[in-house]
Amino acid sequence: MLKRGKRGAVELSVGTIVVLVLAMTMLIMGIVLIRGIFRGATYNVKSLNEKVRGEINKLFTEDDKLVIFLAENIAKVEQGDDFGVAFGIKNLETGTTQAGIFSSDVVVSNPSEVQSKCGISSSVVENWMTGKSEANIPISPGQVGHGLVRFNIPKTAPLCTIRFRINIEKDKQPYATGLFDLKITS
Repeated sequence: MLKRGKRGAVELSVGTIVVLVLAMTMLIMGIVLIRGIFRGATYNVKSLNEKVRGEINKLFTEDDKLVIFLAENIAKVEQGDDFGVAFGIKNLETGTTQAGIFSSDVVVSNPSEVQSKCGISSSVVENWMTGKSEANIPISPGQVGHGLVRFNIPKTAPLCTIRFRINIEKDKQPYATGLFDLKITS
């Protein structure tokens, strides 16, 4: 009887070891798989950012100071969605190699119209924005800087169109202005 009990104990411990080895193997394979997925996602985001910057650079003509990367300057966003508007700033200064210091500010262009047509104040709308203002952007002559303003539209946002203005300053002096519309849909 004594031998039988010891034999069962040995079999149990070998079975336990096999299960532990299989579990550790699956855990390691899972970690490798997740790491691969995140590496791929990071690469895709970086690649997409570079492609957007490339497309913005293509939009500039010789005399453009500001380009907004939107079809017909209209962003159509559904209630409850998140959306980004990319823009580019080109330093057209010549005769120097020193970078200009730029800043951008995105504001509601028509606050009284937003209040009357949409029934909300411009300060509420501006709270939907992330990256609304950016300062101290150095851009060398002939080069392009990029900016992004993100909109997080609440599900309770009214269905209306809101016009925004991007104000660009260079060395604390007005440099360029651009307009775009944000159309909220359901």
